[in-house]
Amino acid sequence: MTLTTTLVLQAIARGHRYGFEIVEVTGHPTGTVYPALRRLEHEGYLHSRWEGERRAFNEARPQRRYYEITAAGTRALGDAIERLQLLRAIRVPRPAK
Repeated sequence: MTLTTTLVLQAIARGHRYGFEIVEVTGHPTGTVYPALRRLEHEGYLHSRWEGERRAFNEARPQRRYYEITAAGTRALGDAIERLQLLRAIRVPRPAK
């Protein structure tokens, strides 16, 4: 799992549910986040649903697709965070200047 997909999963796990909100909290562009969302859903880490047309119409905006993390996604996120923490713990000497 890449750092980007980890950040996307983490955003959803923290309650950010639709695309533009996820874009905002991750700091990644839509061209990065939306393909990651599709891959994560295809792999079974997320599932999604479209909100009702009426709600979007009443709020004068396009419909949103809401994402929710699955049990498999929660496990994958935990594993990814654990790997990142291990990488962070590794001290790599910097080259001398």
